[in-house]
Amino acid sequence: MKTSIIVQNLKCGGCANTITSKLSEIENISDVAVDVDESKISFTYINETDALLVKELLGKIGYPSIEDENTIIQKTKSYISCATGKFK
Repeated sequence: MKTSIIVQNLKCGGCANTITSKLSEIENISDVAVDVDESKISFTYINETDALLVKELLGKIGYPSIEDENTIIQKTKSYISCATGKFK
């Protein structure tokens, strides 16, 4: 199945690189696409548990979904993830 998540803190290609890299490591997740302009991450998953893992991982690396709280810690993590993604 294919779905999309709108996230916070998505700013640039560095962020997109990190998100794509991290989500590609999750088993049963494929076709990861990041739309920076719309702050949208799209992907294909096998079951609901996999989709929930994506949402959880995005929050851990600083990109919570729009319905989740965007703490200062998550904002800081997103800057680090962004910088890391620029060097890949």
